[in-house]
Amino acid sequence: MTASGNRAFRIAAAILCGVLALSGCQTLGVDVYETSVKPSDAPQTAEKAGASDPRTRIGANEHPRIIASYGGEFRDAKTERLVARIVGALTLVSENPQQAYRITVLNSPAVNAFALPGGFLYVTRGLLALANDASEVAAVLSHEMAHVTANHGLERQRREKEVELAGQVAEELFSNSIAGRQVIAHGKLSLAAFSRNQELQADVIGVRMLGEAGYDPYAAARFLDSMNANQRFAAIEPGADASLDFLASHPNAPQRVELAKSHARAFGPEGVGDRGRDYYLDGIDGLLFGDSPNEGYVRGTEFLHPVLGVKFSVPDGFRIDNNAEAVLATGPGDLAIRFDGVTDNGRQSLTKYIASGWVTGLDESSIRETRVDGLPAATARASADRWDFDITVIRLKDRIYRFLTAAPRGSAELGAAASVVRAGFKRMPQNEINALQPLRIRIVTVASGDTLGSLAGRMRGVERKVELFRLLNAISPGEVLAPGKKVKIVSDR
Repeated sequence: MTASGNRAFRIAAAILCGVLALSGCQTLGVDVYETSVKPSDAPQTAEKAGASDPRTRIGANEHPRIIASYGGEFRDAKTERLVARIVGALTLVSENPQQAYRITVLNSPAVNAFALPGGFLYVTRGLLALANDASEVAAVLSHEMAHVTANHGLERQRREKEVELAGQVAEELFSNSIAGRQVIAHGKLSLAAFSRNQELQADVIGVRMLGEAGYDPYAAARFLDSMNANQRFAAIEPGADASLDFLASHPNAPQRVELAKSHARAFGPEGVGDRGRDYYLDGIDGLLFGDSPNEGYVRGTEFLHPVLGVKFSVPDGFRIDNNAEAVLATGPGDLAIRFDGVTDNGRQSLTKYIASGWVTGLDESSIRETRVDGLPAATARASADRWDFDITVIRLKDRIYRFLTAAPRGSAELGAAASVVRAGFKRMPQNEINALQPLRIRIVTVASGDTLGSLAGRMRGVERKVELFRLLNAISPGEVLAPGKKVKIVSDR
């Protein structure tokens, strides 16, 4: 998607959310979201963290919030054992080998890892999918473990409180004068500089841990390059939320890659150390990729939700993004579609529901009863600012599903796009639900005659196959795939 298309997506998405006046931006409301948000009762850990340690209490208090923010835990014994193996090797050479770690694999396609005081260590399945060997995961985790052993979390918390207090004092003394604002700004800049120093210190400690644990010490610089490539790849996606990714919360610069390489040289030239590639790829074979079943799946121009038992299609040329708040799709001519669901407690008529005040700029004279896939439904039109909207609501059991299709004021394409969406909404039969499988990382071996294009062509359920294949396998321009090499593809088989 072009930069202008990406901008149109953000504008249309904001408009689609803004037209919901009272009920706000609802989620699809699958109860399994809430039931999965809980601390692990059997985490893979070096040992149980000390309950009496105040640092542990800080981490424990934040743990449920982290779990909720990243879609719950990814509970898979093989994956947990793989990560625990890496952390165990790093713990032995850490600055505090007695430190216990509670390891949680987060059920998120975002590429991230972080730590909380007390040894709460987190890594997303998205990061595990991007990495190509154990040393790359070890590079990220050793960095995060360094934050724990250096007590950066506690120190940062103390500095944040100092900056907050200084800001309050400045506001009281200077009464929002220019001098007061300068004091506050200076405090925030000091905190930012302090955080950068923490990150660089963690880089130094992390690379040392990599080398001493026998891993490839150059993995830190190598995986920073992969994360940069992932950030560029995701920037083209219309609704990609970069705020959950590693580089959103960690300083990123070419100099940091060079610093990582310079620290690695203390262990010898490139090629030293173990990458742990074979056992790592075996460990992530079958790893869930992209959306989880609880969130529904995007397959080209179709969205399918096996838990809710519904699906719908969007017109050709549209691109679907499935996020936490709703399903959004954008198409040519600044057209946009939003799909979400709300609990239907009142059982009022759908025409009354549309007119109940949750839509801004509603034309009440346009409200019509209809049926969609044999289900009770209603439609209406609305206008707000420079946008026209087509609204469709559909009742299924105890849910009301809502489609809002938006187009620039006066667009002749609004009605046609909304009609395609209504016609594409279907209940999924049980055999189709059973046949629908999530996307997973699959490890395949390059055979004689295989090319980058032929291997990428084996991927299913994803767009931009060649680009994604290059990204997942860290393939540089001009690189030739040698027969016998193991590579990652994405498939629902």
